[in-house]
Amino acid sequence: MATPLAERLRPKTLDDYIGQSHLVGPDGVIRKMLENKRISSFILWGPPGVGKTTLANIVAQTLGVRFFTLSAINSGVKDVREVIESAEKSRFFNSEPPILFIDEIHRFSKSQQDSLLAAVEKGTVTLIGATTENPSFEVIRPLLSRCQIYILESLHKKELQQLLDNAIKKDIVLSKRKIKIKETDALFGYSGGDARKLLNIIDLIVSTVPEKQPVVFTNEIVSKELQQNPQAYDKNGEMHYDIISAFIKSIRGSDPDAALYWLARMIYAGEDPKFIARRLVISAAEDIGLANPNALLLANAAFEAVEKIGLPEGRIPLAEATVYLASSPKSNSAYKGIGNALSIVESTGNQPVPLHLRNAPTQLMKDIGYSVDYKYPHDFSGNFVEQQYLPKGLAGLRLWEAQENPSEAKLKEYLGKKWKDRKF
Repeated sequence: MATPLAERLRPKTLDDYIGQSHLVGPDGVIRKMLENKRISSFILWGPPGVGKTTLANIVAQTLGVRFFTLSAINSGVKDVREVIESAEKSRFFNSEPPILFIDEIHRFSKSQQDSLLAAVEKGTVTLIGATTENPSFEVIRPLLSRCQIYILESLHKKELQQLLDNAIKKDIVLSKRKIKIKETDALFGYSGGDARKLLNIIDLIVSTVPEKQPVVFTNEIVSKELQQNPQAYDKNGEMHYDIISAFIKSIRGSDPDAALYWLARMIYAGEDPKFIARRLVISAAEDIGLANPNALLLANAAFEAVEKIGLPEGRIPLAEATVYLASSPKSNSAYKGIGNALSIVESTGNQPVPLHLRNAPTQLMKDIGYSVDYKYPHDFSGNFVEQQYLPKGLAGLRLWEAQENPSEAKLKEYLGKKWKDRKF
């Protein structure tokens, strides 16, 4: 079987590496570490096909150190310990530690991650992890504290074009073919910023044309070939990003039938059920919000159920939460409210806390006015009394606005009765 184009074009040096200029460009932190021949443990977080594994290989080759690799899918604690033991035996006194690359580190269990701590702490190995999931959700805190997190981004159109040009001009196979690029919208659109996906699409299109005939790329040709053979170029990436997007947007659009369809697509394709459950929790907070606060409770319950029972039974609480969220009234008022608040904080800096809102655990604090004139709401009728809670320079600021749904109408009515001079 011929070596895939993505593997043939895998970069060997930073100068050949396309994308992630914030990390490997002239001022990039990883380039600077390599120039200084010193590198610390880090985790690469980003979508599939953006060069996480390639970057780890380049780091090891540039430093000239041993490179151990484990996949979280098929490696256990025993495998981790064997690699660490081998690393200890192979290291000389002043030599740089070998690199241990763990692909899909988010799939490592707590015990597997615990087994790494001592080796990373002592410098027995330099850990490079790769993950498509937010490390703060899946990587234990002690390990996170020992690693820097570097975020990799999907490739931009300019970078995809550079990758396409390199493939046609430099690849040992494609450079011998007559290739004409008439249109790139479909090619780049289907790739979704994924370098591996782009190269796999190119490979697929070229393979459908006899060797002596020219290969022409148009939007129509690319779309037709991918519709006829959609899994030939992408086994997981489309499901993981495009379908989860369709899933969330179907919930947001109050279409339970479409949401269930996309849920089924993800389950059928083998998506991690906890990934789906996390997105349901986010959707409940972001899109349903105060219009139906029970949605967040149900989404959290579904997440806990999936953690306990897994698949296939976990599909039932996932479906229950999906239908409930899609059928609920929608509001993003809390989402917009915190966005407004963060913008104000960013623009106004650290405004002082009003003295009457500060605690006064010592006599000195009381003497200088801490907590003086604070009115305890429960001492007043209706457990409410008007007073200033915002910093002095932000008095009267409005950040949250009720939206049109029964739940928030009640909140608006309640607040309107209390704060007679404010509009909600």
